[in-house]
Amino acid sequence: MQVQYRCIARVVKTHGRQGEVVTVPVHGLPSLVSEGLEVAVVPPRLKGSRWHRVTSCSSDDRSGSLVSLSGVSSMGDAEELVGCYLLAKVSDLPEDLPLFDRERLVGREVIDASSGVVSTIAEVMSGPANDVWVLRCELGELLIPVIEEVVREVSEEGRIVVRVPSGLSWEGGRDAH
Repeated sequence: MQVQYRCIARVVKTHGRQGEVVTVPVHGLPSLVSEGLEVAVVPPRLKGSRWHRVTSCSSDDRSGSLVSLSGVSSMGDAEELVGCYLLAKVSDLPEDLPLFDRERLVGREVIDASSGVVSTIAEVMSGPANDVWVLRCELGELLIPVIEEVVREVSEEGRIVVRVPSGLSWEGGRDAH
């Protein structure tokens, strides 16, 4: 079976003299860089290994993650990584990643398990506690929280089944019930 990889972060700058770098998530993903994760740097450096293990990672959720990589021990080594991207094996990433993958969510069809209303995810908004999906259809627009009670699973293909909480109604259109 072929191993699949996913671009998860970009190296934006160096930090300190020990070879640390600052990474930011890409493609609307949450921060996925974590201690122990094996990553590939692309494009690869001319000398040295393309593969590194994250030896430490800390984040303040504002300006990216401060990351140390195996084999990167000086400011010179770190400077070579600025502008590069980090790839990780999909199998090493969290199982619930599809819930947060904006690129793959926008445009997907959603069906409400109770009413049968079919809509499309028009936007994914980030909230302090959870993401919110903006659903649109001929009934109008509806904002639903991405929590386990509403969205239990996101399959790779096909419609996503949701359970719209009672009390939410479609804005700008007619009601589904």
